[in-house]
Amino acid sequence: MLLECRDLFFRGKLQEVLWSGGAEPTRDEPCDLAVLELGKADVPDRIRDLVQRGIPVLAFGSHVNAPELRAARELGARAVPNSEVEGALRALL
Repeated sequence: MLLECRDLFFRGKLQEVLWSGGAEPTRDEPCDLAVLELGKADVPDRIRDLVQRGIPVLAFGSHVNAPELRAARELGARAVPNSEVEGALRALL
């Protein structure tokens, strides 16, 4: 599973979810699922590229940045606020 996350707190939590689900986090492709933290300028392009290649994308970001979450959904990602990312990842695994 591709995991791109700048926030060390969330990265650690998401790695634990992946490991407990039998998946191995990576920063390389190819992958079966991509988990991307919103907030960097290149993330929309990453989402678009991954979705076009048929790779499911779980994007997460601040609940106060609704336009960014909405934009990720419009690009084809499942986008959730930070508070829901662990549960959403468990459900996808």
